[in-house]
Amino acid sequence: MCGIAGVFHHQTERAIDPQTLVNMAAIMHHRGPDGFGYEVQQDYGVGFSHARLSIIDLDEKRGRQPFLSADKRLMLTHNGEFYDFKRIRADLTARGARFNSKSDSEIVLHLFERYGLEDTLKELRGEFAFGLFDAKDESLYLVRDRFGIKPLYWTETEQGVVFGSELKVLFAHPDVKREFSAEGLYHQLIQVMVPGSTAFEGINQVQPGYVVKLQRKNGKVVATEHKYWDVDFPPEESYPGADVDEESYIEGVRAKLLEAVQHRMTADVPVGCYLSGGIDSCAILGLASASTQTSVKAFTIGFDSADYDETPIAEEMAEATQADHHIMRLKADDLYDHFVKTLWHTERTIYNTLGVAKYLMSKEVHEAGYKVVMTGEGSDELFAGYPAFRKDMFLHGLDHLPEVERVEWQELLEKNNKLFKGAMLAREEFVSDAFNQKMGFTPSCVQPWLSCSSVALPLMSEKKREQVESYDPSKAIADTLDKKMLDGRHPLDRAQYVWIKTMLEGQILTWGGDRVDMANSMEARPAFLDHHLAEYAFTVPPHLRIKGNKEKYVLREAMKGLLPETLYKREKFAFMAPPAHTDPEKWKAVEKLAEQFLNEDAVKSAGLLDYKEVVRTFERHQDDNVPNEERVQLDAVINHMLGVQVLHHHFVATDVPKQAQQRASELGWTV
Repeated sequence: MCGIAGVFHHQTERAIDPQTLVNMAAIMHHRGPDGFGYEVQQDYGVGFSHARLSIIDLDEKRGRQPFLSADKRLMLTHNGEFYDFKRIRADLTARGARFNSKSDSEIVLHLFERYGLEDTLKELRGEFAFGLFDAKDESLYLVRDRFGIKPLYWTETEQGVVFGSELKVLFAHPDVKREFSAEGLYHQLIQVMVPGSTAFEGINQVQPGYVVKLQRKNGKVVATEHKYWDVDFPPEESYPGADVDEESYIEGVRAKLLEAVQHRMTADVPVGCYLSGGIDSCAILGLASASTQTSVKAFTIGFDSADYDETPIAEEMAEATQADHHIMRLKADDLYDHFVKTLWHTERTIYNTLGVAKYLMSKEVHEAGYKVVMTGEGSDELFAGYPAFRKDMFLHGLDHLPEVERVEWQELLEKNNKLFKGAMLAREEFVSDAFNQKMGFTPSCVQPWLSCSSVALPLMSEKKREQVESYDPSKAIADTLDKKMLDGRHPLDRAQYVWIKTMLEGQILTWGGDRVDMANSMEARPAFLDHHLAEYAFTVPPHLRIKGNKEKYVLREAMKGLLPETLYKREKFAFMAPPAHTDPEKWKAVEKLAEQFLNEDAVKSAGLLDYKEVVRTFERHQDDNVPNEERVQLDAVINHMLGVQVLHHHFVATDVPKQAQQRASELGWTV
């Protein structure tokens, strides 16, 4: 797991500065502290760099990237893991390929030479982002894994294209401008992003399951993109009825998950597990422990609020599997004390300090000598674990049930998830015409954030607000969704599709995943997002994902033999840190940050927010008459207000190219 960067100029005559490439690697030293490499092909106006975290093939010289093919036609810089690479390498070797390393990355060069990109992508299993230059037709391919586990950004400058694993990598290049777009600011304040976008003007993401092809034509780099994979649920009418053989699906899920876990235990360093009190991480730990001869190291976050703490169940699971259990107990002031540093890594706002907790946990994992952990992310997406999915199932997917029974189930759902109302569940129904037209209803998973629009819009400065007067954030999101993947699908499938395309990639895998894990040089491997498992999970009938009012039924049954009874019977509990309003000490920490980043001078200097509205929002939050669910929502909005100001400080007010040069000097990373 590593960090990648590169430059591709419009004109081959324009030289590429190798030190700039090295600086771009240096500013993401946290992603790859084990060494750096760079390669420039001046005749083609292209250069790559790489910061390495050695996990497969620990030989420093042999594993150093970028890689060049033997004839120098292909150049590769890769971040991530390809599972099952040993089989692929052996097969290619038998066909005459000769490898220079034991790295999983090198298989891309040989697969591409023999089969081309499309067939290469079919062979790649895992989490990855890479840049591949082909001198034959002067094309650069930017490729991202199917779910977007690994990040990849790119932008066009006057001189060409710049790409990298993080925004700060692009900003380290002096040709890349650093300013918020009005639309990006708006979406930061409401939490949910437009797929493929960022908060910053002209900075794009390669979307999950996409290839961006950059080809030089007549002295100009031209960008095109195409989708090579998508979340493809079967047509609703193809699902079996109520008399379905449940056991075959239960066995299928168990087999596919075990295979995914075993693949992710492949490493030349020890592999640990994240462990919360949920079915997902407990299942991963249980299967990992049963698959190895040694005790597995398990890491758990504990909160000082009984309402949000899951350590008792985690301890029970760790004891059952004889795991070497490490619990990190966090206090209220631990979280906001590290808020600013966390946002330097997330490069986007966060609605809840769970992102900070994950950042602190990855730090402890690193200090314990671990570089790799398996995680439970993706299970809720595949098996309908979130309360919003059950709500949509009750509202739109159970036409055969009497209305009275559906209402009872929904009332129970709301009651059991009252802590999360205003965040994971909307305070009240929000209807988007764009979503209704696209898919027949507005998914409950996006309603809490889209409903923040009425709060967020007045918070924007007059100049920024004027630029989005006729802008509909829900339409911008809905327009990116592929109607072919929605038409004819069951309502639950449609809801899951939207979450996977928005919140999974934009939140869970970003500030809850890669960015806070790699902040401390720690690779997270989400076994549930193995695409072989996912493609099987898509075929599980909706009434086996949610059976009655029980979420993740088929997974629960598949893992029943290794789960503690309490957990097997327990309803899904959303994993998040206690909001600021729940703890006086935490609220004091918020106010301290506000004094620094939301004072009148700071707000006016950044030009992003309206200071009077900032003050009014804080006053509303402190009003004793405000209901709890609105205070939960305001907690999120205040985190976002702080967030945009912190991001401005980190990436607009700071001279990032200079910062990157200084970092390279400190590390001794020079040409």
